[in-house]
Amino acid sequence: MESKKLTRSNNKMVAGVCAGIAEYFDIDPTLVRVCYAALSIFSAGFPGLLLYIILMIIMPQKEW
Repeated sequence: MESKKLTRSNNKMVAGVCAGIAEYFDIDPTLVRVCYAALSIFSAGFPGLLLYIILMIIMPQKEW
């Protein structure tokens, strides 16, 4: 059985963070992006942006 790793995806709009999370949980990347956008809007934007930047730095890029 192959173990899953949380990585940034090559299917990216900005840095591949949302698509990487979607691939890890086997859900549609658009759903994750919409939920992230809603979270950012309802939390006054800054915490969502900060979280995205942190994940972009921490999550490794997906290897081919």
